[in-house]
Amino acid sequence: MSALEEAMMRLADPAKVPGLSRFFKTGPGQYGEGDRFLGIKVPDTRLAVRACWRRTSLAELEACLVSDYHEMRLAALLCLIQRYRHAQKQEQEACIRFYLAHTAYINNWDLVDLSCYELLGHWLLDKDRSLLYRLAREGQTLWEQRIGIVSTMQFVRHGQLDDTYAIAEILLSQPAPLHDLLQKATGWLLREAGKRDAQRLRNWLGRHYAQLPRTCLRYAIEKFPPAERQAWLKCGSGIPTEKSTKIT
Repeated sequence: MSALEEAMMRLADPAKVPGLSRFFKTGPGQYGEGDRFLGIKVPDTRLAVRACWRRTSLAELEACLVSDYHEMRLAALLCLIQRYRHAQKQEQEACIRFYLAHTAYINNWDLVDLSCYELLGHWLLDKDRSLLYRLAREGQTLWEQRIGIVSTMQFVRHGQLDDTYAIAEILLSQPAPLHDLLQKATGWLLREAGKRDAQRLRNWLGRHYAQLPRTCLRYAIEKFPPAERQAWLKCGSGIPTEKSTKIT
């Protein structure tokens, strides 16, 4: 057993398992069905990672990432982020290959959201991004599709908004109803893009309003002025009720 596994097992708290199981929807038919928990909160997982990541090999990370336990998979991903941040380019590429080879185990929203833009998004800042478009369009699971959109957070933080809008259009154009967790992720990234350029978000919403599921719309307009939010929810009005186009 690796140092990381030992550290995590020492933190296990069975009293916290029921609450975490409910929070991550592990019941029959729910998105996290069958997932298992040790009862470890994220701050404690981060402390274990901080103490162990330098001593944990990729092979040992793999053992954690394929674990039945949710927190162990999260710890592996957080360790991978640390390895990537402190690595030279060749080893960074190895981290990305490792990440992409194990997406079957990155199988809940927090595992996606805490890892993909730190790894895949950062790696693709100066590279072709067609991989994210393929994940959004052809991902085998909703988690792979979520990786496609959430990875663009890194681009948004660098003022690059085109991919967020383009991948949002891919997700919204799919024939099957968009899963609630993809609606939320898409709306969230649209909102983040809107913080950079509010009017561009308004213009985009106006063009795609008919396609937007309600949950996605609510997330996207969360930072609009209250009166304008109500106008969008009632009739899809693209005309701001306040003069400023800045989202605060």
